[in-house]
Amino acid sequence: MDAQLIAFTGVSAGLVAMPGADFTVVVRNALVSRRAGIACALGIGAGLLVHVTMAVVGVAAVLAAVPALFRALQVVGGVYVLYLGVQTLRQRPSEVVDTREESTARPLRQGFVTNALNPKASLTFLSVLPQFVPAGAPALPRTLLLALIVLAIALVWFQVVALLVDRLGRWLRRPRAARAVTVATGAALTAFGAALLAGPLLAL
Repeated sequence: MDAQLIAFTGVSAGLVAMPGADFTVVVRNALVSRRAGIACALGIGAGLLVHVTMAVVGVAAVLAAVPALFRALQVVGGVYVLYLGVQTLRQRPSEVVDTREESTARPLRQGFVTNALNPKASLTFLSVLPQFVPAGAPALPRTLLLALIVLAIALVWFQVVALLVDRLGRWLRRPRAARAVTVATGAALTAFGAALLAGPLLAL
């Protein structure tokens, strides 16, 4: 592995692990069950795949060139994350239970939508990926490799988060602890959603 790939791996790991809506929604679902947390993590990976694909083909450049489209996506993403936050705050501690037979479709969808509706991710990849393509090297193969590295890091990181929350689940699912974590994750999602909405609304 060359020095640029090592540096890119480090930068990508920092970007992926940075606390945000993705992290919070995985914790929220992992409190329900291990399956829900893992499904949500896979959904986030699928959302990231959308962003890196957009960056590779250059579609993300359109978001940068058309401010109205970027703001529209911010509003949609902000509303969705805000909705998740409010729903979490309304959740009763008794609803945070280990339900092994629960369908994984809902957490998978939540992870995907939360990540895919964040246009900042596309712009981040669009700005970061070219910095690690050596001058004169074929751009497409290198960019695809970088995209795969990001996807692999995200899948590993969010799976670890889900498994760690599940491992601590017995303590976290006690009524008082469950309520504290539920309020914290709900407040965080609400704040992230409000932040996503604030940018485009203030720009009007």
